Amino acid sequence: MSLEEPGPDADAAAVARAADEMEALVGEHVLSRDDHLNAPGYVVRPDAVQDVLGTLREEANLDHLSCVTAQEYEDRYESIYHLKSYDDPTHEASVVVPTPKDDPRSESAAPVFRTADWHEREAYDLVGVEYEDHPDLRRILLPETWQGHPLSLDYDQERPQIVPLREHANPLEDDQKADEGETMYLNIGPHHPATHGVLHLKTTLDGEQVIDVDPDIGYLHRCEEQLCQNSTYRYQIMPYPDRWDYISAGLLNEWAYARAIEDMADIEVPEYAQVIRTMGAELCRIAAHMLAVGTFALDVYGDFTAIFMYAVRDREKVQNILEDLTGQRLMFNYFRLGGVVWDLPDPREEFFESIRDFLDHLPGSLEEYHDLISANEILQVRTVDTGVLPPAVAKSYGATGPVARGSGVDYDLRRDDPYGYYDELDWDVVTEDGMDNYSRLLVRLREVEESAKIIEQCVDLLEDWPADDRTIQSNVPRTIRPDDDTEIYRAVEAAKGELGIYMRSDGTEQPARFKIRSPCFSNLQTLPEMSNGEYIPDLVASLGSLDIVLGEVDR
Repeated sequence: MSLEEPGPDADAAAVARAADEMEALVGEHVLSRDDHLNAPGYVVRPDAVQDVLGTLREEANLDHLSCVTAQEYEDRYESIYHLKSYDDPTHEASVVVPTPKDDPRSESAAPVFRTADWHEREAYDLVGVEYEDHPDLRRILLPETWQGHPLSLDYDQERPQIVPLREHANPLEDDQKADEGETMYLNIGPHHPATHGVLHLKTTLDGEQVIDVDPDIGYLHRCEEQLCQNSTYRYQIMPYPDRWDYISAGLLNEWAYARAIEDMADIEVPEYAQVIRTMGAELCRIAAHMLAVGTFALDVYGDFTAIFMYAVRDREKVQNILEDLTGQRLMFNYFRLGGVVWDLPDPREEFFESIRDFLDHLPGSLEEYHDLISANEILQVRTVDTGVLPPAVAKSYGATGPVARGSGVDYDLRRDDPYGYYDELDWDVVTEDGMDNYSRLLVRLREVEESAKIIEQCVDLLEDWPADDRTIQSNVPRTIRPDDDTEIYRAVEAAKGELGIYMRSDGTEQPARFKIRSPCFSNLQTLPEMSNGEYIPDLVASLGSLDIVLGEVDR
């Protein structure tokens, strides 16, 4: 069946027609419809998950499992699989899988989408849903000895967590080394400069080659989702996003939440505020990419004094501009529902001059980076044809951002699902076809150029904006209470990929469910695929090329 894929300007009739066509494909498994604000929803049986997702992937071109959410109601558990198309992310659907309270068990989606492996482990860990046929259903954020599921309704927060000593026994205690084998178990991290945070890589070697890598995360888990569920939409949630990807990307994080709640509560954002948001977001993207490039070079050939410090120098210039704009250097808290908290700093001419001065010097800095990094023979030997991630594998793992675009996947929400002021500006999506560590480096360097083009156009617009029309925030109700059981998933193109928020309302001023779709979480899953058969130095380079931040992986 040929499905009509509605684009951003499709009318309601076309959207409804596409939803009906999707339902016809999986109709035998559909129990009812449960439409979300931006996507048709289909309630299916727990034993039909693989059939439904496989059919929608093959027949409806919904090849991107962007988000998996689990939640508990008074009478049931639910798992929600949010599907998109890499060709058109506005073509989307939600598959809702209810399970009874006394037996929260359903089919695993991992055989269809590899990214479901970690997402379902998280749902099991925090909520308590069990997934049959899952390749490795165990806790992922909390220790294996943890009792209970923190996001379940009956979780006892006062119950002490006691870890017996036997749980820390040597995992190789009973292993025997065969005469003909050269297998070795190697721990990398959780405290190691190459892991970019508290990440533990359980690595198995055969001789000198990596044959298995198991990323062990959760050391930085703070249950940010539960914090947001205990906070109000209007005032209390917005400061939290800055703390997910805390590497200068705060405005991008804030925009993810702002886009979700503004769509849910039907809040308009003034055009002037949209331009300011777009400019600030791209400044954050440059700052994040600068640090990614500098730390990557440090990982690959250990040059701290030149390349790393050059990157930090240019990042500091962006941080100075962002500090002038927001009043903070990292935890910005600048966005507000319906706009931004205040206008550009005075005197405006000096602020614009500082941005233009940075943009004028940026091409020379990028030329230096190419001379020192991308043209460096040592780095090329270490990164070309290492960490190879084919596009089909990247899609199956839900990879996005520079990781996906470095594998030739032409996917960018700023263009494909426009928000802010991006669709009014002239810029290009950057892709590379090398699929390796080197390609991911080139994507980030080239994206800095595109961000600079966007910022310059925003500055031109803001300079000429009439003073009487500089509305920074729309009229937003003091208390926001979306209708009961309203559900939405919205995402933005953050520095590291698709950062999305799923929310369900219950009629109060706090969300009943708040789920963060972290690009780093999904991208990190690709590490074993990139590293198997390679060497430890290649593993370190591959991890660096992913540009993960553990505050966003663990949340």
